Amino acid sequence: MKDKTTHTDVYSIVTNRIIEHLEKGIVPWHKSWADSGMPKNLVTKKPYKGINVWLLSSMDYEQNYFLTFRQVQDLGGSVKKGEKSHVVVFWKWFEKENEETKEKERVPMLRYYKVFNISQCDNIPLEKIPKEIERNNNPIEICEKIINEMPKRPRIQHKTQEAYYNRLEDYINMPRLETFDNSESYYGALFHETLHSTGHSDRLNRKELLESRGMRSENYAKEELTAEMGASYLKSYAGIPIEQLENNAAYIQSWLGRLKNDKRFIVYASSQAQKATDYILNIRSDNRELDIQNNSTETAEISKKRNKELQNMRKYNRSEKSILIEI
Repeated sequence: MKDKTTHTDVYSIVTNRIIEHLEKGIVPWHKSWADSGMPKNLVTKKPYKGINVWLLSSMDYEQNYFLTFRQVQDLGGSVKKGEKSHVVVFWKWFEKENEETKEKERVPMLRYYKVFNISQCDNIPLEKIPKEIERNNNPIEICEKIINEMPKRPRIQHKTQEAYYNRLEDYINMPRLETFDNSESYYGALFHETLHSTGHSDRLNRKELLESRGMRSENYAKEELTAEMGASYLKSYAGIPIEQLENNAAYIQSWLGRLKNDKRFIVYASSQAQKATDYILNIRSDNRELDIQNNSTETAEISKKRNKELQNMRKYNRSEKSILIEI
């Protein structure tokens, strides 16, 4: 049922929803995984448009099919107890008399109604739900080696379609590999979250991560830039093509405007990114290994061997690519 709330209230609803996501560190229009597809109505198959695309996509459902409460009932289903609806906005035209000319004219007013994702419902006929499309993305060996051999690596899980690092419980959550546009995008996102994890108190104890107070804070901006720069370093190290770094560059730019008057910002963030990548690769900036276990000779030798293997794998990976970025 359509709500009779005034158009001013609808604008507030939309704005507040976007702000909520941004304050959680979710940028709805910046994702490289797309298995959920464009948000559509399950019954009409019509795609939602405008701001509705971002409002519904940012909810991170595995499939972006939605239904009104009435449509759920008509299909013989029901909404699960405790589930909350999502807002869809639309323009509705009204006839209004012009006070000066006394002529009738059409005036748009913003309205909204509410929908539920299919995962919020029970007993929706399976034949009504399209099958998921999965891409045949394959693991990249050198990227796997970089991640798996990181000292004190945090736990990595694939429970929800979100990419984030949980600093309190020290784990990384990632969308599944096959749901990304390509394998390179998956590892770019994983490298980004892994860079965040280096700031944990048991690793580099980085204040920008530990003292961040939301997206509007200076620490958050520095931490995000550090993670993006570090992810670019790691992708370059692994021999991932330069075109895969374009989104990262655009993302970095979005944070620079806030601190454009801080001349030390870029240098500082770059330094933190270098420390983080050195930690992940288990090397020192002077090419000596960073010994996490009291600098024992045995550990140092293992680190040297691992770094040599990574370098050889990078050379091999580069021989398979045509466009590469050098570090």
